[in-house]
Parts: sequence; structure tokens; C-alpha cells
Amino acid sequence: MSIRHVMPPVRILVATLTCLAGPALGQSIESRDYQDGARGTVTLPQGERSFADVVVSYTQGTGEIEESARDPQATLHAPDYSGDVDDGSFLSLGCDGSVVLQFTDNALIDVDGPDLYVFEVGPNVEGMGLAISEDGTTWTELGDISGGRSAVDIAGEVPPDTNFRFVRLTDDGIDCGTRFAGSDIDAVAAIGSTLRFVLEGEVLFTVDSSDLRPEAQAALDALAQDIAEAGLDRFRVVGHTDSTGADAYNLDLSQRRAASVQAYLQAHPLLENVTIASQGRGEAEPMADNQTEAGRSMNRRVEIVGY
Repeated sequence: MSIRHVMPPVRILVATLTCLAGPALGQSIESRDYQDGARGTVTLPQGERSFADVVVSYTQGTGEIEESARDPQATLHAPDYSGDVDDGSFLSLGCDGSVVLQFTDNALIDVDGPDLYVFEVGPNVEGMGLAISEDGTTWTELGDISGGRSAVDIAGEVPPDTNFRFVRLTDDGIDCGTRFAGSDIDAVAAIGSTLRFVLEGEVLFTVDSSDLRPEAQAALDALAQDIAEAGLDRFRVVGHTDSTGADAYNLDLSQRRAASVQAYLQAHPLLENVTIASQGRGEAEPMADNQTEAGRSMNRRVEIVGY
């Protein structure tokens, strides 16, 4: 199935923010226009926050690829293709090659209009397959996209109230006879995005407990202030754990921790007219590798996700 393309830029008033264990919040979000590599512009309501932040993996396909187009880091952040194919601004996937990218300071969701822009550049128009994922493991295949600026609407393809942090692009294996074989990716931007705060579990709870630590109050008060300033009228508190212990125990612990944060925020005077729900996801959506302590620490977290 081929996905729908919606070419005109649409302004969508959805904010995006991330708090990692208490750094400064309230950073401004400004709409910006970007060149799409085909003499057009794309309006991104969230500006620089819209773009993919991390390369998870790159599998180089077959065919000739110039050295300047082999760096997967070129797909991150704002598009910067100058029109010179040797400027090093894009990644060539190669015939049947693929790249997996991650959003860290936002999450892709379905909103009215286009939800994702893929900036494919260069003199030739190549096709590629698109897939998205919540956790980087289970993928939803969305079909084929191609050409210049591809505006993708995921409506009807994914469950409601689901947010995705991973995007996979795979070259279609056709027309790979140039010195930049396969699709040429300059940038990937999430248009449909949700406000997302992340608090480390150690800031809020002691080990195996769902009771808020005394120190948690300051972090949650600061969070309530920023949620109020952002004008968010409803959100979901989502608890997450690492993979240590039984699945059922981790799910229950994450649910109880989410409920504790929900109760605190629901009673906060700044959020008295805000609808707040809670959900536990256990170990189902890791942010990092559970094989290391640093990764497990990142996975023990509570997220605030607008919906």
C-alpha cells in the first residue's frame, strides 16, 4: 500500500519539549521555514525541534556511493543541501540500503494534516519504503514514498494516541546506477509531534517503590509550572521500567509509579483544570540498552505525553 502524500505545508499548533532529569524547561519553540531541496519551502511549527536527533543504524546498500554521501549523521537536524551533490549534506542509502533514525526531544503522532516530512534531494528522484516504531523493535510499515519533499500523513495507519520515536527508510532498489546510488536523505522532520517531558525514575522514587521521594516535589512543581505555561489541557503520565525482574512485576510497578505522579500533578493548583490520565508500560518501550547500568537508568523513567 502506498501512503498518502500531502504537499502543501500545514501549520499545526502542537508544542514539543523534553525534560531529562530536571534541566531547564520552558525553551521557546518557533515556527520556521526550511528549503526542501526542490526550490520550495516547508513550514515546521516546531522549528529545530522537529528533526531526527540520533542515527540508530545504517545499512549501506549496493552500488557506487561517493565518500561525501556515506555519513549517516548528515540525515540529522535541519536540511542543508546546497544544490551541489558533492557538498556532503546528505546520505545515499545505496541500492536496498536503509537507515534508522530516532527522535529524542519529540515524538511522532497523528494530527490533522501531514505528520512527517522526508527531505530527499539530488538530481534523481528515487523511491523508498517508510516504517515507524514506538520502541525501535516492532515496526509499522507505511508503504512507499518518493521524491524531493515527501509529506506523509499517517492517519488511519496507526492506532490513536500512539507516539513513535523511530523512523526507518529503506531504498526500493530501483534506479541505482548513479555515483550516489539509492535514495539521498538530507533530513527527516516530525510535524505531528507531542509535548514530551521525561523525568528519571531515580529523581522521583527509591528502588522498587512507587512512593514519591521528598526530593521529587521540586521536580514535579517545576514540571507543573512548565505544563501550565505551555497551555496543555490534557496529558498522560506514562511509567517505564528497565528489564530487571519479571514482566508482570515491572508492569505493575510502572502503573503504580505513573499513578503516584498523576495524583500529585492532579492536585497541583496550576493544573486544576487539566485532564490527566496515567498508564504503565513496564519494560516494553526502552530508551536505551538494558545490558548496561547507564541504559537501565535511562529506561527507569516517567514521561508526560500530551494527547
